[in-house]
Amino acid sequence: MTYRKLLILCAAFCFSGAALADAPQAAEHDAVFKDFHFASGETLPELRIHYRTFGTPQRDANGKVNNAVLILHGTGGSGAQFIRPEFSGELFGAGQLLDASHYFLILPDGIGHGNSSKPSDGLRTKFPHYGYRDMVEAQYKLLTETLGVNHLRLVMGTSMGGMQTWMWGEQHPEFMDALMPLASVPTQISGRNRVWRRIMIDAIRNDPQWQGGNYTVQPPSLRTAEQMLFFMSSNALLRQQQMPDLAQADAALDAAVAISMKTADANDTLYFMDASRDYDPGPLLDKIRAPLIAVNSADDLINPPEIGILERDVKRVPGARMVMVKQSEATRGHGTHTVAAVWKPWLRQLLTSTQRD
Repeated sequence: MTYRKLLILCAAFCFSGAALADAPQAAEHDAVFKDFHFASGETLPELRIHYRTFGTPQRDANGKVNNAVLILHGTGGSGAQFIRPEFSGELFGAGQLLDASHYFLILPDGIGHGNSSKPSDGLRTKFPHYGYRDMVEAQYKLLTETLGVNHLRLVMGTSMGGMQTWMWGEQHPEFMDALMPLASVPTQISGRNRVWRRIMIDAIRNDPQWQGGNYTVQPPSLRTAEQMLFFMSSNALLRQQQMPDLAQADAALDAAVAISMKTADANDTLYFMDASRDYDPGPLLDKIRAPLIAVNSADDLINPPEIGILERDVKRVPGARMVMVKQSEATRGHGTHTVAAVWKPWLRQLLTSTQRD
């Protein structure tokens, strides 16, 4: 999962490179969908989906878009998280794997995230209770109704976006040439992964100062949630190197949480943590037709390799393969999904093997 804390940590500890002075610039827009129906039966008169694009779409002789790439972010993040030296700086530039002068790159903010419609816009807990299926449906509408994209060269995503990549392969099996889910497993949220989410959800819901979502100041439970997000990111070795004694550990935790609390909202957090409740791609994995390479890292606390789920379930997807990246000085636990230098050799393999003349 890509969280604000992870981004803060990477900014502070992972990379010190200069800004992407020569990188392509994103165009930002909003799509508005009238009377959007959610799987819960709720509706929203206007659903706003904010998105960023790089490049321009190209079509073949039959009018099919052949260069569009959909890139999906993690829980609590937004498309903006990819515009960083370790991601776009490794992928979007001239001559790179997703060179924006050749590809049409689409980075949406999911429902409840970034500058898309979310509870903190004003509806609070009257905002529809969205799930991952709603988020994928909104992404599909963005592509087909707003951008006129009728085919994708690639769907890739990190954490929550990785989970939604599996869903894309199932729900629209002929829509893409290739799939690359990062930092995810194709099974219902369960085990420890469900427990830490429930801790955050219960902390907010059971906080008297949450007031059923009608608070005037952020409830104390939001700080607990932010601490939990900090805890789940990165890996133990890197954290020990960064925080080698008690005082430094406390200071790093307090600093990261203080920064995230400036923009965090309890209702938004509650909703995006609860959204994974409908994620369960397991029963439909055999519907995936596009070539798929799933990449996880061995130091991922959220999807640890010892649970064996990815190894088991990827076998049910025709022609799919998995990569478990070994822990190294370059990996960042769950956050390895945004460090493109670590896994881009497999992205190259996927693009090369699915290239069409």
